[in-house]
Amino acid sequence: MPARKPATLPCTASIGLRAPHYREVLETLPDLGWVEVHSENFFGGGAPLHTLLQVREHYLISLHGVGMGLASPVPLDDSHLAALQQLCDAVQPASVSEHLSWNRVDGMVINDLLPFPYTREALTLVVRHVEQVQDRLGRQLLVENLSSYLNFSHSEMSEGEFLAELVRRTGCGILFDVENLYVNTRNLGVDATDFIRALPPDAVQEYHLAGYSMHDGCLVDTHDHAVYPEVWALYESVLQQIGPRPTLIEWDADIPALSVLTAEAAKAQSLMDKSRE
Repeated sequence: MPARKPATLPCTASIGLRAPHYREVLETLPDLGWVEVHSENFFGGGAPLHTLLQVREHYLISLHGVGMGLASPVPLDDSHLAALQQLCDAVQPASVSEHLSWNRVDGMVINDLLPFPYTREALTLVVRHVEQVQDRLGRQLLVENLSSYLNFSHSEMSEGEFLAELVRRTGCGILFDVENLYVNTRNLGVDATDFIRALPPDAVQEYHLAGYSMHDGCLVDTHDHAVYPEVWALYESVLQQIGPRPTLIEWDADIPALSVLTAEAAKAQSLMDKSRE
C-alpha cells in the first residue's frame, strides 16, 4: 500500500465554517484549532479560495466532500477528483473526508447523498474508488457513515461491518457522524451499540454532531437545528466506547450567530474533557 499522509486534526471540538461567518471569523479569530469546509464550495477558485487561504493562515483546515459519490456504479468523475487534488495542493488540509453514498448513474448527477445495499459487490466497488482517491491525493480519506431512510433487503452486512471491511482493505479512516447514527436508530431501527462495536476504534478519526428535523414522523438530517439532547447522550456513549476524537458541529441551513456555533462546540469540548477523567 503506497504511503499516504494521515489525517492530523487536533483532538478538539470545532465548527463547520460557512460563508455567513467568513468575515467574522477572520476579524475575531475565535479560539478554534481547526475548521471544516465543504470542498466543492472552493473548486472554482477565485474569491472563495482566496478567503479560505486567509483562514488557513490561522486554522488547520478539514475538507469535507459531498459530491464524490464513492458508491456510484460508474467511474469516479475525474474532473471532480482533479479539482479536489488541486484544492488539497493549495490548502494542505489536515483532513479530507467524503460520504459513503452514491450520486451518479447513466450520465445523471443527483444532488443528494443516496444509500445503497451493503453487499460484497458494492464493497468491491467502493474499495476501488477509495483506493483511487487516496492514490490520487496521496492522503488517507475519511469515509462518513450515512443517514438513510430505507433498508435494502438484499444487504449482506450492516453499515458498520461494511465500514470496518473498507478500512481493512484500504487503510482509510472513518468520520463517525453521531447524528446520522441516531437518525438511523429512529428511522430504521438500527442498533447503535451493534454499529459502534462493529467499527475498529483506531480507524475513527473524527466525529460529527448536528441537528435534525422531523417530517411526517421521520427524522431528516437537515443540519438546521442545535444538537438535540438525545444526540448529545449518544455522543457521550460513543466517547466512552471509542474515546475522544476531533469533533465538529455541523449547521448548514438557518445558520445562527457564530456565538451559537462556538457554544455548541464548547459543549462538545466539555464532554470530551469529561470523558478523559
